[in-house]
Amino acid sequence: MCGAVHITARHDYAVQAMLAIADAGGVHVTTGELAARQNIPATYLAPLLYDLRRAELLISRAGNDGGYTLARSAERISVGDVMRAVSGELSSIRGRPANSITYVGAAQALPRFWRSLHSATGRMLDGTTLRDLLERLTETGG
Repeated sequence: MCGAVHITARHDYAVQAMLAIADAGGVHVTTGELAARQNIPATYLAPLLYDLRRAELLISRAGNDGGYTLARSAERISVGDVMRAVSGELSSIRGRPANSITYVGAAQALPRFWRSLHSATGRMLDGTTLRDLLERLTETGG
């Protein structure tokens, strides 16, 4: 279940990095190149790339011609996939999983509302791929 999203630096930088790697069209991109292209501190980027590789969203190659490429096509990687790779669940209520919260009295309707909100947010994040975002860049002339 997903939810109302607080976009952290980890989320933002991870999606930026994945878009830059996707935009490279299969050419390996180094951590230094990603940091420079997206203005992300390299020390912050390295652990994100590790998490993305561990989640099988990236493939890394060592050596002079090494770097990172997507593990599958940009059409098959959603923003939700990237965000989960670097932070686990996408949402919580007061730092707890949405289905673990209970209310009493007049607020008893809130859990159902929060679940609906989580579901709608999840559909948007999981329904938007890296390719979708790159196509929007092309459409806007960026």
